[in-house]
Amino acid sequence: MRYTFRQLEVFLAAAHFQNITKAADSLSMSQSAASSALKDIESQFDLPLFDRIGKRLQLNEQGRLIRPKAEQLIEQAKELERIMAQHKDAGHLKVGATLTIGNYLAVSTMAEMMQEQPDAEVSLSVANTSEIGQKVLNFEIDIGLIEGELQHQDLDVIPWRDDELVVFCAPEHPFADQLQLTDRQLKEAEWILRESGSGTRQAFDRAMHGVLPEIQVKLELQHTEAIKRAVSANLGIGCLSRVALEDAFKRGSLIPLPVPHRDFSRKFYFVIHKQKYRSAGIERWMELCRSSF
Repeated sequence: MRYTFRQLEVFLAAAHFQNITKAADSLSMSQSAASSALKDIESQFDLPLFDRIGKRLQLNEQGRLIRPKAEQLIEQAKELERIMAQHKDAGHLKVGATLTIGNYLAVSTMAEMMQEQPDAEVSLSVANTSEIGQKVLNFEIDIGLIEGELQHQDLDVIPWRDDELVVFCAPEHPFADQLQLTDRQLKEAEWILRESGSGTRQAFDRAMHGVLPEIQVKLELQHTEAIKRAVSANLGIGCLSRVALEDAFKRGSLIPLPVPHRDFSRKFYFVIHKQKYRSAGIERWMELCRSSF
């Protein structure tokens, strides 16, 4: 580029004040520096922009034609500078989420962010907790939303919100009318569970401490909806996040089974690479997640 934004600023200040000294003062420049900048832009294009009458500068026809274009360009540059200084532009945000969060929570946050910032591009990939953690480590995604705990020296794992798992069955299941399940019933049941490596399975295994070796796992499935359908078909009982089950409980298509002596509470987490710059998009995404639920 054969001109600088500083040269354009000098040109516009000179056009406004019609005096190089006043133009220099407005830009906190020396008179000689301002005069040199103005002469440089004129000489580079062999295009005088002013008629010089003593110490007075008066725009000529070429100067009048260029002035509005220069004003527009400077304003665009200032706006870009403000955006970069304040980090307001979300840009392209790559989010990864575990199945429960991706299917039941993240989409509404995406919609809210894109409505708030129409130019933002938000992509969402869904996988289990261990896979999301690996994607964050590989910088394939900017931020992960996970159901299970991860420990890695390069990851920041930040608590987001509370959640709980719920044991459930079909209305026709023999346990459906139980006020609460005993450990004996937990061991007698046939279970349909998430796969190992998922945050849901991690929380389930922790809750079943002491009886886990005796739990009868009939099916392991990777999708919450598949587990709900299998349980609804009375193939066994399941255990998923309450977030994924609320609608089915309201309809009566699935029945919650209280297990008060077992702790099914857990947390959802944000996960970010420690070396990842936390852009405006990442920070705003976290704000929206925290305020929405």
